[in-house]
Amino acid sequence: MIRALALCLCLSSPLFAAERGVPMGEGLAEAIAGAAPGDVLILSPGLHRGPVVIDKPLVLDGRGEARIDAGGTGSVIKVTGEDVVIRGLTLTGSGNSHQEIDSGVLMTREAARVLVEDNRIEGNLYGVDIHGARDSIVRGNTIIGRQDRRMNDRGNGVYVWNAPGAVVEGNDIRFGRDGIFTNTSRKNVFRDNLFRDLRFAVHYMYTHDSEVSGNVSVGNHLGYAIMYSDRVKVLNNISLKDRSHGVMLNFANSSDVVGNLVAGGTEKCTFIYNAHKNLIANNRFEGCDIGIHFTAGSERNAITGNAFIGNREQVKYVGSRDVEWSLDGRGNYWSDHPAFDLNGDGIADSPFRPNDLMDRILWSQPAAGALIGSPAVQLIRWAQSSFPATLPGGVVDSFPLTAAPEIAIPEDVAAMAAEAQPAWLQEGYDDAPIDPLTAH
Repeated sequence: MIRALALCLCLSSPLFAAERGVPMGEGLAEAIAGAAPGDVLILSPGLHRGPVVIDKPLVLDGRGEARIDAGGTGSVIKVTGEDVVIRGLTLTGSGNSHQEIDSGVLMTREAARVLVEDNRIEGNLYGVDIHGARDSIVRGNTIIGRQDRRMNDRGNGVYVWNAPGAVVEGNDIRFGRDGIFTNTSRKNVFRDNLFRDLRFAVHYMYTHDSEVSGNVSVGNHLGYAIMYSDRVKVLNNISLKDRSHGVMLNFANSSDVVGNLVAGGTEKCTFIYNAHKNLIANNRFEGCDIGIHFTAGSERNAITGNAFIGNREQVKYVGSRDVEWSLDGRGNYWSDHPAFDLNGDGIADSPFRPNDLMDRILWSQPAAGALIGSPAVQLIRWAQSSFPATLPGGVVDSFPLTAAPEIAIPEDVAAMAAEAQPAWLQEGYDDAPIDPLTAH
């Protein structure tokens, strides 16, 4: 009796899992229900009917030739079990409910260690929803969102909610609302993804101890928005031709923003709003209307080794006292600082102030811009440079660099940016305005 029971337990374990073929048509749900834990279901080429629910360890593999369509109802695949793999499928036809978060793949909080890789997830309200499923991975997928609603009314490419350990990497995410939106989570990694034609490429809310690295954002309304989140590493990302901001820190503290490139006509390369104790280093901010907008009492930030190149206005600092932008004798590079370096140590021989009294007048009275080239304005600026005691409080770089850090743009990314024609650039574009300080 004991031997028979032991044999039954062994036969039901993943050690004896089988590979099973699933013919196209209506039988996928039945095949999942009848599979043993650990089975590998190989879907035959063609259309399979969804929606389906996976509540046990299974591998669902379409080998790049099978499609599951939910017919406009619910999520195409809902995962409630652990150790599930979804691979090589085209997933289409989710429902339209934001309340239910209808998705290509929806993982519930009962799920864990789910792997979603090498799929094409297209035309669903949300792409992938990691809704509390710990230690899950979304990797190497093409996620194409909806375009039949205003941008703010669409779903996200990947939505992460309270899912510690989630990794989202190597995905191509386009259209929809935000590329990745994370809320109330921690210990997440989002790396090496490509984002296009979205509201925000990456949108952080209340997500701590996490990493955003090696991503590329092209032609979105905003690149990387880190909001109400602490101890986030924003490393080596690229933002090209994004509309409003490349990188934004809003109520974000004790984070590292290092090695990022923002270029290509953005309104503000970076926006620092009520953010404290952050390291902002070795970034390249180039060709924006404003290189960095620094405001709302942001304090104890270390700003060093950055390059501010060819921005119409290098710095917009809102404050009344001097703020030093250098660390351990190393400041930043300013393309409009005509400095000497007589001893050749890479540090300019004179400090640099990127703003003066006229800048403050122009911020508060935009109509004064008509006088910007007048002799009176030039006289005021000359007087302030000659008599520094007359300067107002503002940014001071006591150790400006004489050479800018180089950040290479891969050839394929540069070509993509050159060809990009995001919707907001088109004549007659009509969508709800997006305020990054209020739009969640």
